[in-house]
Amino acid sequence: MKTTDTPPPVDRVEDRPRVTKTPAAPKKAKSSEGGVLNVFSHGVLILWAIMVVLPLLWAVMTSFKDDDSIFSSPWSLPDKLHVENWSRAWSQAHMSDYFGNTLIVVGFSLVGTLVLGSMAAYVLARFDFPGNRFIYFLFVGGMSFPVMLALVPLFYVLNNMQLLNTLPGLILVYIAYSLPFTVFFLTSFFRTLPTSIAEAAFVDGASHTRTFFQIMLPMAKPGLISVGIFNFLGQWNQYMLPTVLNTDPDKKVLSQGLVELATSQGYKGDWSGLFAGLVMAMLPVLAAYIIFQRQVVQGLTAGALK
Repeated sequence: MKTTDTPPPVDRVEDRPRVTKTPAAPKKAKSSEGGVLNVFSHGVLILWAIMVVLPLLWAVMTSFKDDDSIFSSPWSLPDKLHVENWSRAWSQAHMSDYFGNTLIVVGFSLVGTLVLGSMAAYVLARFDFPGNRFIYFLFVGGMSFPVMLALVPLFYVLNNMQLLNTLPGLILVYIAYSLPFTVFFLTSFFRTLPTSIAEAAFVDGASHTRTFFQIMLPMAKPGLISVGIFNFLGQWNQYMLPTVLNTDPDKKVLSQGLVELATSQGYKGDWSGLFAGLVMAMLPVLAAYIIFQRQVVQGLTAGALK
């Protein structure tokens, strides 16, 4: 009886055991480097915040202390809130007059800077004409021009125009001083805005003026707020221009008033009133930045995101 040998089993691919490859573990070196970098960056930010916030808090705390407590225990909390320091600085040191003059000058100059700067930036960003780049680089060059070199010519120009020692003359100087940076900033911002909306407005019969004020300007709101905050900070803290161009005691602005307050109160020994006046000048700037900090960040990153 013959027996037949069974054929050897065929090695099929589907019968082979599947070997799953496990993903390679991430390198610990990169993760450790990233962790060290994060710790270092957070440490620097915390240190910077402490260096900025602590002097502000100390100035606010000192403005509510009396003169004896300022020198005897400068780092301790006030025994009670001496609100009379603020009233004395506001009335007797004429901080109310300086504050009002500063609001008038900065308010009108800020509006004029944003209106004129946005119009010039829109034209330079959207229209091609002979001399476009030349005018743009003239504004950019104005940013590098030291204001100290323009003090003497500005003095004689305002004197010839009968605007020396006047608030309107100081407003015009602030506008001219802030225009280069405003045009430079807003020109880059207007270039990031879509052109299809403006073209649709032109097709519907809108004029260039209406398209700018009703369509393009609202779209540029983040950029306007950002450059407005920067101009507000620079104009509010401006000292050199009003010192040379505005010597009338009744028309002095807040920066001049603080220097005069420091000089007069220093001889009188009224340090609590001096710190109260300092905090008065500081609060509007802090309030403006706290309120519009989100819009400032949006305006600075809008060009990169689009």
